[in-house]
Amino acid sequence: MADLQCAARVLVARHGEAAYESELLSDAGGWLTPLGRAQARELAESLRGQRVARVWTSDMARAVQTGEIVAGVLGTDVVVRTGLREFGVGDARGTTGVPDPFAATFAAWLDGDLAARIPGGESGEEVVTRYRAVLEEVADTHRGEAALVVSHGGVMCLALSALAVNLAPSHSRDLPMPHCGLVAMEADADGWVARSWAGQDL
Repeated sequence: MADLQCAARVLVARHGEAAYESELLSDAGGWLTPLGRAQARELAESLRGQRVARVWTSDMARAVQTGEIVAGVLGTDVVVRTGLREFGVGDARGTTGVPDPFAATFAAWLDGDLAARIPGGESGEEVVTRYRAVLEEVADTHRGEAALVVSHGGVMCLALSALAVNLAPSHSRDLPMPHCGLVAMEADADGWVARSWAGQDL
């Protein structure tokens, strides 16, 4: 991040409930269900008092759709960044996902081992690095403002816990991120601090 004169407030939300073309694992984007659209509208209404300057989303359809609904309510625009997408499924692409092919790697990430890698996919270090780059861009763009980032549950739990100086890497282990759950992050020259996690103040 550049030397920030005043903190940026970055609100990071998971997308709304989504449906998918296939039950097999893939990196495809999915689309919002009617409930997911209602969740996105509820998220937007909850943010009316935050004076959100812009909405940033992952390039996956379920995140873009969530961001567009929120931006429409708040009267702002949407910027898309691939660095905000969910971690890739790697060699598990095309499988049923039973048993969970990511459980061991994700557990290692939450234990602080970011060198662990999804077979055929990304390491924790690679995921956090791309995610950090986008959050820093958001923070540099919105000095003294609030911005909303729409992303995905897994990458949020990994990257935000790794980036926030006041959170342990394992913070999210027993705190799954609900659809349209929100994490409030603040950025200044000293780094990232989490102020709330899925409705709980920190």
